[in-house]
Amino acid sequence: MARLAGVSHQTVSRYFRHNGGLKPATREKIDAAVKELDYHPNLLARAMRTRRTNRLAVVLPSASYFPLRLLDGAALTVHEMGYQLELIGVEGGIETRSERVREIADSGQIEGILSLAPLTFDATAHNRVPILVTGDYDDRMRGMGQLADGSPVKEIIEYLAGLGHRTFLHVAGPQGYASARNRRLVYEETIEAMRLTSYGVIEGGWSAQYGYDAITSLPADSGVTAVVAANDLLAMGVVRGALSRGWMVPQDLSVFGWDDEEMGRFATPALSTVAVDREKQGRDAMLRLIAAVRGEPMPEVAESTLNQLIIRETTGAARRPAGR
Repeated sequence: MARLAGVSHQTVSRYFRHNGGLKPATREKIDAAVKELDYHPNLLARAMRTRRTNRLAVVLPSASYFPLRLLDGAALTVHEMGYQLELIGVEGGIETRSERVREIADSGQIEGILSLAPLTFDATAHNRVPILVTGDYDDRMRGMGQLADGSPVKEIIEYLAGLGHRTFLHVAGPQGYASARNRRLVYEETIEAMRLTSYGVIEGGWSAQYGYDAITSLPADSGVTAVVAANDLLAMGVVRGALSRGWMVPQDLSVFGWDDEEMGRFATPALSTVAVDREKQGRDAMLRLIAAVRGEPMPEVAESTLNQLIIRETTGAARRPAGR
């Protein structure tokens, strides 16, 4: 390649190490040689020489579901820092996952591992490669930890109460999820602490149909003027159900969702919601892992900005429930 480009082999080495300092004309010559020879670096040979693979792994507790926004943030950070990322889904529960993580760590092919679910062993005690456990998901890819934080529900109710709402309804997700349980718990505690009225909690699944059914089955004289839904799909079902009853949103009913899904931003009316910065979560996790790989101090991350209330068109001042 050096001979074809008319440069020294040291210059070609600098080109592939991305050390910079090469003249544009020199880089163009090597670019042309790479293209003509269809050259691709042998990563295994490079790893044997440098004892580094520049490969990081994210281990998921399932291969059937990928938290795309979290992984997008992680992947972008990895590539910006000069690493490659491998996604590994492991079915079979915590024992199988832990055994697989040990195998990956001992393989010599990966420099660091991020596990999104708990392991059976103390990852900090494994000295072959750094292993970071976030514990964001359980074995069935249900959100845990920060992803299951229900505290923003308190802010939602305080905001709606400030608009004059006094009678609430909570459309909850399936209670097998920690996120749904926590949001319900905070809802009930806040309603009681603020001496507001809750018409009740309606449990179900995560789909829009459950939200639609919840609001269409609500008695006309319930007095409910505000609904707190456990996710955006439920909230959009509530909005559609309210409109089908001839109720206006937010004039007759204010609705709040959770997740800041794109469809909610472009719905009519646009959905008030809780924006969960999953990209930041993935980015922060990979920055911590890369710091461990490089032996650098662990970076500080601001966790307070993970969840943020987004006020849009589905919330407004409370009025007397028209026609109910």
